[in-house]
Amino acid sequence: MTSHGSAKPPKIDNHHITRRSFLGTTAAGGAALLTGGLATLFKETALGGSSFPFVEATIPQLQAAMAAGQLTAHDLVLGYLQRIQSLNPTLHAVIETNSNAVAIASSLDNERSRGIVRGPLHGIPLLVKDNIATLDNMQTTAGSLAIYGSQVPADAPIIQRLRAAGAIILGKSNLGEWANFRGFDFAYPLAVGWSARGGDTKNAYDLGYTSWGSSSGSGAGAAANLCAAAVGTETDGSITGPSAVENIFGLKPTLGLISQDGIIPISHQQDSAGPMGRSVTDIAILLGIMQSPQTDYTPLLQRGALAGKRIGRDVRYFDYSYYGSDYQYRYGQRLRLYRRRVHRAALRVQGANRRLSTNFEQDKYAHIGRSHRVQQCALPAGTRLLWTGDF
Repeated sequence: MTSHGSAKPPKIDNHHITRRSFLGTTAAGGAALLTGGLATLFKETALGGSSFPFVEATIPQLQAAMAAGQLTAHDLVLGYLQRIQSLNPTLHAVIETNSNAVAIASSLDNERSRGIVRGPLHGIPLLVKDNIATLDNMQTTAGSLAIYGSQVPADAPIIQRLRAAGAIILGKSNLGEWANFRGFDFAYPLAVGWSARGGDTKNAYDLGYTSWGSSSGSGAGAAANLCAAAVGTETDGSITGPSAVENIFGLKPTLGLISQDGIIPISHQQDSAGPMGRSVTDIAILLGIMQSPQTDYTPLLQRGALAGKRIGRDVRYFDYSYYGSDYQYRYGQRLRLYRRRVHRAALRVQGANRRLSTNFEQDKYAHIGRSHRVQQCALPAGTRLLWTGDF
């Protein structure tokens, strides 16, 4: 890729990264970061024909800039590719990039110039987990060297829908190999974010902390602004876990809402692809497009949209005393925070009446299988409740 200017990006601390240092802030550049001045801070990732500050921009903001002629999909793709080139050697979030991405972006720009806008993702670059089938000469390996070199005959249905809405598949994100994990020591990053093909995915905020998994690359890629948003998959915790530790939003959709076809499976009773991004609006847009028929969830983000709704919570399912008193205490803290925020939103909260197993040890896998047919959502670290492990 062509470098813009001679300045080099700020050195990255390989042990700990704050949000500010990660985005390239220097003592002289702090004010520019706060105003979105990417070109000042990261000249190697400056947009070729635009000064639009794409770092941290939401999908609606990117669309508005392209509609106003302030930004092109071509320049946006180049900007993200430059960030990948600069940061991915440290993060290992992206396994491969799409060699056709720039050409696809130019074609979409041409369509826009002729008044053709496919949908809310027109010209938006996304990273997709490497267990989801994609064309454009990209491989689908689940991070394994066992099937390195293989290519699929067709895009997965969710990729077809994303492309139809104008999305650009920028590349494939790293993952816990086969969307699984290497052990139970989750304090050790290798446990859940590593693959033989992609290496050990690093947490975008703290390289010494876990990136979780198995959608580790999608989480780190979205957090590090290597894409506008990302797609992950979850059997149990693979979207919500990485989203929580990377300070982004992630949603595991209800089982059956999104097609499982073209996704390397673990469990057809639990697997679901889902959106991961830096804003709730972005994942609402992605969710609506990934499902069939398409649905617009964005009106539900308006204040008052949940008025009169009831939120159920079965206390038996959330008894974590089995894992020790400290775990239960931390859960209790987050539950109290959740209650306060729900009450402030004037929502009615009542206990659920759903029957659950009372013998967790005997029935835990069947129990987990039933419970994960409903939506799960991860919030940034300050507001999340808890996440479970992946398998």
